[in-house]
Amino acid sequence: MSGPMIATRPSAWSRIRRFLLSRILLAVVAIAPLAACQTRQAQLAQDDEAAWYIGTKPDKPYDIPLVDTSKLDPKYRRQQVSYNGPEKPGTILVDIDQRQLLLVQADGTAMQYGVGVGKAGFSWKGEARVGRKGVWPDWSPTVTMVSLNPDLPRTRKGGVDNPLGARALYLYQGNRDILFRIHGTNEPWSIGEQMSSGCVRMLNEDIADLYERVPVGARVLVKRNGKYRV
Repeated sequence: MSGPMIATRPSAWSRIRRFLLSRILLAVVAIAPLAACQTRQAQLAQDDEAAWYIGTKPDKPYDIPLVDTSKLDPKYRRQQVSYNGPEKPGTILVDIDQRQLLLVQADGTAMQYGVGVGKAGFSWKGEARVGRKGVWPDWSPTVTMVSLNPDLPRTRKGGVDNPLGARALYLYQGNRDILFRIHGTNEPWSIGEQMSSGCVRMLNEDIADLYERVPVGARVLVKRNGKYRV
């Protein structure tokens, strides 16, 4: 697999770098359990955020910040692996305990990605489907979030500072949005960790890759403690 193209436009990277440096001084707002796509408690990076990034990949309407994946445990780096399980090609498998997401392919392999998951007591498990997809999606708080924190903005436009990142897959059961997402993140150090309030987060370049491979309607199985609750 060829490596990603790295853009050299200084203006775009300068904007992203300024944003990343400013975030070092900010904590993420604590939110309720249903605020599944933000960190629940104030969280400051333990490392220089800018050091996590090596450039950008062209995208519209924003370039995707590219992470230095050498900072990740190798098992959380995107890779093709063997798969001999029972699930059909096109199925997304999320293993909460292993912090990994697999996309089953037709040739006895799967694409494997590292993910960040919900804190103990907040991770969802079960079966769903991809009900819709979003590119640089806007974020809006749930009714519960607003009731607990009336000062929350009612929406946040998509962008590099948005907690949903570059792409989002919205999980549905039947015709009901269950408020859990598989989405990007601007906190790459959270991959492999239990930090969110339930959503499955991926590197922005990884969710962009998965987004292109997965259609609306794809089956999603989320496993915890070796079991699915279906």
